[in-house]
Amino acid sequence: MGMPGPFELIIILVIVLLIFGGKRLKNIGSDLGGAIKGFKSSVKDVESDEKEDIIEAKVEAEDDQSDKK
Repeated sequence: MGMPGPFELIIILVIVLLIFGGKRLKNIGSDLGGAIKGFKSSVKDVESDEKEDIIEAKVEAEDDQSDKK
């Protein structure tokens, strides 16, 4: 019971095409692409916010050390 071969994949794709139809598959694909794009954008936003927080914390720590001297 390994991975399906190329012939099995073709059969599966034909069955999916018959069930959903070409137009609906296109819509599903574009919706999925939009969801992935939105997820990647959100991840980048979170990462940039975290980097800004780290930089801000370092600046505050440096200011605190310079005030103590």
